[in-house]
Amino acid sequence: MKDRLARIRHVVMDMDGTIYLGNKVFPFTIGFLELLQDKGIGYSFLTNNPTRSREDYLRKLSAMGIPCTPEQMLTTSQAAVEYIGRHMHGVRRVYVLGTQSLQDLFRRHGYVVTDENDPGAPDLLVVSFDTTLVYPRLCKAAWWASHGVPYLATNPDRVCPTEEETVLVDCGSIQKCIEHATGRKADIVLGKPDPTMLLELEDRLGLARDEVAYAGDRLYTDLAMARNAGALPVLVLSGETTPQQAAEACVEGDLVVRDLSEFGRLLAESI
Repeated sequence: MKDRLARIRHVVMDMDGTIYLGNKVFPFTIGFLELLQDKGIGYSFLTNNPTRSREDYLRKLSAMGIPCTPEQMLTTSQAAVEYIGRHMHGVRRVYVLGTQSLQDLFRRHGYVVTDENDPGAPDLLVVSFDTTLVYPRLCKAAWWASHGVPYLATNPDRVCPTEEETVLVDCGSIQKCIEHATGRKADIVLGKPDPTMLLELEDRLGLARDEVAYAGDRLYTDLAMARNAGALPVLVLSGETTPQQAAEACVEGDLVVRDLSEFGRLLAESI
């Protein structure tokens, strides 16, 4: 593992559960980023949470004291509009089961966002992590899914990490609700563990696959994405995954650490 760590030139990080939890930055995050800069290692952030735009995330990170440029911020909401533009020509009207921020992003890219009162079928159903979800909108999404409208989901996450005493039902669970009601699964599910966002970043930066590490707190999205993209999988135990789950699921080649501070120490010892 030490030789593998010595080749790392760029670290991509999940956000919630990895660099912060909810609205609280972890005490080790800033120090870890400073270590990367001192060692000449680049970094980026990648999130499956599509409830905010890239600009929203940049403001949030800035308020937490976390330095980040637009080029370092990768979101599934941005990935969704870019994917549709590249691969789904002719889509103009979209029914978006998502937050106002996501709907506004689609509008800024020239799409017409329909609502549950619009009788005309949309060209595309987009289902996302919707913290503003109300029952009529969910029912209309199920209606369009049951009538064969092309169906894209932004991410597969079942829940969103939180420090609050609640369960934040995420996009994957909303998809299951629609599937149970209609028998229809999404045609396309973007975000982790799909490796596209990470592979495109590696290509843009001119990095070999073994020069990139991906750090996150979830087995079925973060670790799976790193494996799928050929990056070094780094599982942090500061979020969703428990030590027991990690012991049962991780394989040779995966790096399991308590948090980013332990990852930073191992990186520093390997360079």
